This record gives sequence, C-alpha cells and structure tokens, in this order.
Amino acid sequence: MNKILAAAAVSAVGIVPAQAESIEIKANGSAASVIGVAGNFSGHAVISPLFPPTDITRASTGLVNFAPGARTVWHTHPAGQMLIVTSGQGWVQEEGKDRRVINPGDVVWVAAGVKHWHGATATSPMAHIALSYMQDSKNVDWLEPVPDEQYR
Repeated sequence: MNKILAAAAVSAVGIVPAQAESIEIKANGSAASVIGVAGNFSGHAVISPLFPPTDITRASTGLVNFAPGARTVWHTHPAGQMLIVTSGQGWVQEEGKDRRVINPGDVVWVAAGVKHWHGATATSPMAHIALSYMQDSKNVDWLEPVPDEQYR
C-alpha cells in the first residue's frame, strides 16, 4: 500500500478538473504522508502531498523532507520541475555538471528532460516544496540510483 501511495504522491496520474472557482484550501495533513520508495529514493525521505495537479495548475505539489544523506535517484521531468527549499541544506546535480548547494529560500528550476537528482547533504537534513509539471498525464521518469561514491 505504501508503494501505491508514494507513486500517487510523487507521480500523480492524470490531471483532475479544477474543483474551486474562488479559493480552495487543502488543510495541513489532509493527505497522508508517505515514505519515499527505494526505487525512487536512497535514504529516508518523507513525501507530504500538498495539492494535486488540476487542469489549471498542471503541477503536482508536495513537501519532501530528506534525512541527512537521503536523495532522489537520477530522474527527468517531461514538463519541468520547480523546487523551493524550505529548510536545511541540500544538493542538486545535473548530469555531467558539478553538484550545487541549495539553501532555504533558494528556488531551483529544472527544465524539461534534464537528468538530475536532489536531496540533503551528507550532514544536514533538507526539505523542499516540489512542483512537478504534468505532460500527457505524467510528471516524472525515474532512472538509476545515484551511487554513494558519486553522491559524496
């Protein structure tokens, strides 16, 4: 069941119709948080869904908390992804380029199709809000793990 919930939280299938025509509030904790599955994360990561994609927003939105040393596997997004770092310190790396430090308040844009990973540093936890944009009912393509040697 956790694997199914994690897949729904990180890779929401399809775009749901907009439900509000004015203001809609999703109460904190109204969607269950899930542990990141081993095929998509290394280390301990918790995904808390914030808002599903709609025909207007076109992005699934979630808060991801990474323990020190936790990170995503290599992956791409067919329509791009925005990360807003909320706490801690993390790293993000585009394939073939140097790893970069990200801190609270930093906003990271990952263009469509760019192979990358992101997560906490080896000594600090990190949290970010991820907006993963949908294309053809898909928002992510998970690839291979980031080896420990490459991560460090």
